[in-house]
Amino acid sequence: MFTDHIKEATLKNHQQTEKVLIGKMKAMRSQQDYINLLNLFYGYFGALELHIERYINASNLADYEDRRKTSAIADDITALGAIIPALAADDKLPVIDNYLKAFGALYVIEGSTLGGKIISKMIQQHLHVEDGRGLSFFNSYGKHTEQMWAGFKEILNDVAMSPEDEEIITRAANQTFAKFEAWLAN
Repeated sequence: MFTDHIKEATLKNHQQTEKVLIGKMKAMRSQQDYINLLNLFYGYFGALELHIERYINASNLADYEDRRKTSAIADDITALGAIIPALAADDKLPVIDNYLKAFGALYVIEGSTLGGKIISKMIQQHLHVEDGRGLSFFNSYGKHTEQMWAGFKEILNDVAMSPEDEEIITRAANQTFAKFEAWLAN
């Protein structure tokens, strides 16, 4: 299956991005540190979703609106009393100029939901968040996370109809990881 291939083909970039993210999370000591992390996610994912939505919508991914993350991040930022930051400039993002590249970028965003539960617990422990305030993004789909991920993988396997399609999607996913790593490192 293609989703097994893309997981393997993006592993290096995924791990490098994850390393930077975990470093930021371990360094969190205050609510402001957490807000700064959310601001990074909002700036990158928010701008990325604007590019993705040019090519992906309910016609080629029925539950696309449910998969949008930007509003949850914005809700968390405002729940913590902060101001919504600006979106990343286009030169900070991967090039998304067709639906295959959009699906490659969305693979990274959707995959981030799998680690959300762990991240949410880490944040709760580090910052002693007891009411769940500011954690809607990392809690994402809640108990439906695995189901949503499985559904996305099914669609992605259908979208990749040829080896050329697979290469375009994989390259876009790797670009998305690499650009996100650079964005997080700022």
